[in-house]
Amino acid sequence: MKYRRLTKEQLEEMHPEFINFLASQSITASEWEEIKSSKPQVAEEEIDVFSDLVWDGVLNKAEYLEHISPRTMNLFSLGENEMELISIIVGDELIDITTDEGYKWLQKNLLDDEVKIFTAKKSYSENPNEDKFKLIESGAVITKGDLFNYFDDLMELGKETNGF
Repeated sequence: MKYRRLTKEQLEEMHPEFINFLASQSITASEWEEIKSSKPQVAEEEIDVFSDLVWDGVLNKAEYLEHISPRTMNLFSLGENEMELISIIVGDELIDITTDEGYKWLQKNLLDDEVKIFTAKKSYSENPNEDKFKLIESGAVITKGDLFNYFDDLMELGKETNGF
């Protein structure tokens, strides 16, 4: 297994897709019931293969990830050959950027000494999807990239105005 098995809830949500997966292997509903009861190990392996296929599909489509904690915001843009990171760290322990109030403070105080912004680029390993999956397993979530693009635009604007 390359990733991890989908949860029971995820498998239930993907029931129609799982039926199609079994059908693509010429496994009927009655045959599936027989496999589950007489060869549970084979059934487990089929679920694992299906889980990997689902994860590969999701990870191939993912363009942005976010991992936000009370004092740190890590925003990832997932390019074809590398990922780009914008990391924002708030030094003031009283500020929690996961709250509306804390996030508004951050927006108003980006230039404050308590706020540090770092950027980095990193090439993927031999398997980009495994790199993305590790970030998800550590708490990152797939997003549309609104926050990444917001902060990326702000930094580009800052570069332009500092150039005069």
